[in-house]
Amino acid sequence: MNIPHIADLHDAALTARLQHLIDNKTKPVGALGQLEALAIRLGTILGSESPTLQHPQLLVCAGDHGLAARGVSAYPSDVTWQMVQNFLGGGAAVSVLARQHGLALTVVDCGVRHDFTPMPGLVVRKIAAGTADASIGPAMAPSQCADAIANGRDVVRALPGNALLLGEMGIGNTSAASMLLSRLAGLSLDDCVGIGTGLDAAGLARKRSVLAEVMALHRDAVAPLDALAAFGGFEVATLVGAVLQAAEERRVIVVDGFITGAAVLIAYALQPHVVQRCVAAHVSAEPGHALLLAHLGLQPLLRLDLRLGEGSGAALAWPLLESATRILREMASFEAAGVSRQDGA
Repeated sequence: MNIPHIADLHDAALTARLQHLIDNKTKPVGALGQLEALAIRLGTILGSESPTLQHPQLLVCAGDHGLAARGVSAYPSDVTWQMVQNFLGGGAAVSVLARQHGLALTVVDCGVRHDFTPMPGLVVRKIAAGTADASIGPAMAPSQCADAIANGRDVVRALPGNALLLGEMGIGNTSAASMLLSRLAGLSLDDCVGIGTGLDAAGLARKRSVLAEVMALHRDAVAPLDALAAFGGFEVATLVGAVLQAAEERRVIVVDGFITGAAVLIAYALQPHVVQRCVAAHVSAEPGHALLLAHLGLQPLLRLDLRLGEGSGAALAWPLLESATRILREMASFEAAGVSRQDGA
């Protein structure tokens, strides 16, 4: 498999210049808090002291999971294709937020158990009609996993702009994300598993039991791509490719929730400098998400107890990225504005 090399973005001189710029804006040092760190991060990613975010792309990857037949979700698998229709019809939360913030929305059928009629905004890169049941064997063959990653790279290559916002849809995909986090970060499975789409206590217990079986079955799947193939899904693998391509092109990568974070986790395990291009939009109510962000060393911008997915959190955080770049480009320095500094400065 062709995995691109992702270079180290560390540039001490650029970081120092960005820090000097932000410190000399007309405000007390550090007064804009996390927005200042975000501005420096965006300037570093884009290699500019006056970064501009251009043609932002919201990419929602969708796929079905064979493991959903084991009752690990509160919703049936048909919801995956129905929500894809909803995204494209403009009625989903992510559709509304994309319109509000001027984000181009692309939905990719990575392996949905449904045949869609062609429509604007839909890209078909279907590997199969859903992954296999991971409680019986690997969710994906290695070749399918490789093809999905290649698809993600191809899709991003075709998109304009310098910012990619990640989204997903797939009934059962919090199960895949939980197992990937547990395996690759060496964490307890129970700590990584949450209610997903809204399981009750009995449903959560069943989910944990099923996932423990799957983890035991695939105990030897410890390498990143082996774990990805074992646990799925097609949308996660496609997102891995999208992250790798965006990172290679030095785009800003806005990470949504737990499942898109799991894709970044795989990409990070393959190429650690990927994470330098990432901004964590939020930390969700799914318990594994905070653990995942800590493992990646990412600080979330928002804490709204979201657990919807779709890219909704990434879209909600987008105005903060716009604000951070505008602060760098447009906010006056003390000298330019003729404003006095604090005594002794």
